[in-house]
Amino acid sequence: MKFICDKAQLITAISTAGLTVAQRSTIPALEGICLTAGMKLSLTGYNLETGITVEVPAEITEPGSCVMPTPLFGEIIRKLPDSDVSISVDENNKVSIRSGISFFQIMASSAEEYPDLPEVETTEPVSLPQKALRAMISGAGFCVSTNQARPVLTGCAFELEGDTLTAVSVDGYRLALRREKADNPLNRTMKFVMPSTGMREVERIMKDTDEPVSFTLGSKHILYEIDQVRVICRLLDGEFLDWRRVIPQNQPIHLTANVRQLNSCIERMSLITSEKIKNPVRCRFSLNEADFQTSAAMGMAHDVCQLAGDGAGLEIGFNCKFLLDALKAIPTAEVSLGLSNGLSPMVMEPCDGSGSYLYMILPVRLKAEDAE
Repeated sequence: MKFICDKAQLITAISTAGLTVAQRSTIPALEGICLTAGMKLSLTGYNLETGITVEVPAEITEPGSCVMPTPLFGEIIRKLPDSDVSISVDENNKVSIRSGISFFQIMASSAEEYPDLPEVETTEPVSLPQKALRAMISGAGFCVSTNQARPVLTGCAFELEGDTLTAVSVDGYRLALRREKADNPLNRTMKFVMPSTGMREVERIMKDTDEPVSFTLGSKHILYEIDQVRVICRLLDGEFLDWRRVIPQNQPIHLTANVRQLNSCIERMSLITSEKIKNPVRCRFSLNEADFQTSAAMGMAHDVCQLAGDGAGLEIGFNCKFLLDALKAIPTAEVSLGLSNGLSPMVMEPCDGSGSYLYMILPVRLKAEDAE
């Protein structure tokens, strides 16, 4: 194998393909990046769950393939002078790397032991802007479950109906939902659950741009195509939670809050709590304001946030972190809060009723000393 390519493009490809290189594997080849030079130059990282292939423009004079050691290969390329990189691999997998007057020789391994990435059945792909899918993943994926007792809940459920793509995650204490419009409405319904690990890799590769990302759904895998990058990910099996049934439909109390102001109040409350001391914040909603208070051995905090609407004196407790996670994911300046009583979830939705997002948080039962 022999080729010449641009250093900067090669570094980007190594970094991207390296996201899914296995750290430890019973298949040693998976601990490296597979380079294949044929009609095009491609770099692949694969951990048997998620695979990433990146195409790089190159002048290929001899086709071939090998598995480069990680991270040595990447470190060498990064330290080379800023000019074109020439790489050749002989029949014994000895790699010669040259750029300017710099020269390295390292050993690669045979690509024969490198597993083929799964094939995804050819169907019409779904397309939407990269920034829209990024917003969905960041806005819905933060509360996937970490409980392996129900593996399907460790991923995010996606549903496509017409031109509307919905993403939902739940962890037993809260629910996050985001909706976006697809660029190409399909006359069919799609449902799949993507593991959080693969979902995060897709998010990291995409950019905040209107350039399209497309995905093709197979029976067991999903294929994403992002510019010159292909990501293939194994889907999670099992029945996801029937999330529509757990969202309260009739909540008598509706309030409107400024997201930034409400977030600032809860951040101040969180200074008294910690991961070890998860004292709830006590919320008392009255006419046009919310009173917040929390206490712990280190001290107490109290604050008031102006709202629009009458909370009818409702008192309810929440985990500060869960409130902050939801507030930081809300893309609008104002949010509608739906409440029923001190033991029922709070629902956060857009004030315009568009349904573009929904966050539901279960309350924390207040002890007698918390409610004083």
